[in-house]
Amino acid sequence: MKKYILGISAYYHDSAACIVVDGKIIAASSEERFTRKKGDSSFPHNAINFCLNTVGKKIEDIDYIVFYEDYLNKFSRILSIHHTSSPFGLKSFLYSLPKWLSTKLWLEKEIKKELGVKKKKILFFPHHISHAASAFYPSPYKSAAIMCVDGVGEWNTLTLGIGKNNKINLLKCMNFPDSVGMLYSAFTYYTGFKVNSGEYKLMGLAPYGKPQYVNLIKKELVTIYEDGSIKLNQKYFNYTTGLTMTNSKFNKLFGGKPRKPEDPITKKEMDLASSIQEVTNEILLKCANYIYTLTKEDNLVLAGGVALNVTSIGYLKRFSKFKNIWVQPASGDAGGALGCALFTWYDYLNNPRNESKNDNMNGAFLGYEIKDKDDNYDKWFVENGGNFKYLNEASLIEKITELLADRKVVGIARGKMEFGPRALGNRSIIADPRDEKMQSNLNQKIKFRESFRPFAPMVLIEDASKYFEIKDESPYMLSTYPIKKSIRKKTKGNLTGLALLNESRSTIPAVTHVDYSARVQTVDKNRNPFTYSLLTSFKKKTDCSVLINTSFNVRGEPIVCDEKDAFRCFMNTNMDAVIIGNRLFLKEKQDKNKYFKLNKKVKYDRD
Repeated sequence: MKKYILGISAYYHDSAACIVVDGKIIAASSEERFTRKKGDSSFPHNAINFCLNTVGKKIEDIDYIVFYEDYLNKFSRILSIHHTSSPFGLKSFLYSLPKWLSTKLWLEKEIKKELGVKKKKILFFPHHISHAASAFYPSPYKSAAIMCVDGVGEWNTLTLGIGKNNKINLLKCMNFPDSVGMLYSAFTYYTGFKVNSGEYKLMGLAPYGKPQYVNLIKKELVTIYEDGSIKLNQKYFNYTTGLTMTNSKFNKLFGGKPRKPEDPITKKEMDLASSIQEVTNEILLKCANYIYTLTKEDNLVLAGGVALNVTSIGYLKRFSKFKNIWVQPASGDAGGALGCALFTWYDYLNNPRNESKNDNMNGAFLGYEIKDKDDNYDKWFVENGGNFKYLNEASLIEKITELLADRKVVGIARGKMEFGPRALGNRSIIADPRDEKMQSNLNQKIKFRESFRPFAPMVLIEDASKYFEIKDESPYMLSTYPIKKSIRKKTKGNLTGLALLNESRSTIPAVTHVDYSARVQTVDKNRNPFTYSLLTSFKKKTDCSVLINTSFNVRGEPIVCDEKDAFRCFMNTNMDAVIIGNRLFLKEKQDKNKYFKLNKKVKYDRD
């Protein structure tokens, strides 16, 4: 009889659920995709219901319900930190205590109440075990070194281990308050971005600056040891005792208060971003090389929020001692739901594991599925001013190719939604990367976000090395690679800061960052045949195997989930066309008056 295991992450940020059947990942999704609240941390009722509906089961049919961390151990850390820092941490403690007393401290009872299940079915595993399991079990390796890096779980902030067959053994750990994730988030906060969601903005800003503050950071803030462990100087930080990441001493060290989100970005923020990125690269490289010396494994797998730092992953691929590196596509807390479910099947229940050459993530296409055709949604589109035409797949690809070659911006919402923060072709906005103005147009007219933010390229896997310095595959867009020198363009070299955006750096300028890097997604026929066919068609028409791929959403919103989300986003932005299932919508043919009479026009903040 098949075993059904439901994994859950909740109550911190990015709640999620995952269903595993006899060790196979069947469905997974973040709660935010359904509630439309970015980073939603609430109990993931919608994601759970989606998972149950996918396998056609009710909650009473599930054999195990597994939570991704040990909530009692986490509470002990909060008590301990408050005790040792008293009375300075009283404000922070009083802020968090009501949440613990009302929900988190009674989590087992809360799960029983929310789902109506028996206590014997509920399991809890440590946060970093869940991360480690999410990294190793779906990976393509029989054995691998494991590296988990984030802000903090219960106590652990960095964990090193090894996975072999169906077992995971954690060898070394670093504990709170010393944390690479917290260090990076401190600079995220200080430079005016939101902690737990703005770190990727800081990473994107780094190439515009110079690492002027590296020595100061290493002298005053962090001691880095040869094994990659660190010691943070807590006199500059506020996250253990207060409600902010940094304090007045940090402000004095760097010459002023944190940037307000609405204030202009200056050279100072750029240089700080560049500096903390260089320090992070150094720490993670030392960690990676240390776990290599412990395990002598050729393969490294990673998870945890810091593993989503694509610049650092690219750095590890170029300079670490490992031959192969694989990163969990949902490396943040959402992926913990997947990890704890897999850990239950493989380690707790001691079932054998069969790794796959292409990994066992199903291309990360694990979410809600938009069907090619659905009469109920057709009716809704018409009622809301939608005008569309059904096309078969071949005709659809031909039409999209024509639009892209004509420099149009096209939204794609079809098939199963991606699990994790990256859109990989099924919930994507795509465009021609050869257009020098496309990056600024997309940022300002479609995404309504900061002008400095780079866009990622998707490329046919067999042509990737023609454009990028890449030797492996990169199906999940989780690493940067240098642009091939043969397609680079010379620049005048006299521009600095955001003015660097005005220079064309390669034959695919819209996806070439100012440091000649790109966050590459390789596309193969097995994982996503539709996107592969589209790229092949675009190559045939233009002799270019690359397209811009950015997530189908706007600033401050989650990636679109269903048919209605996609149409709403299309109507509220300046996209030229959208594909929803096998429907083609052209902007000029939509009845905007009818749509906005029935739907509130969204006003997005512009930078």
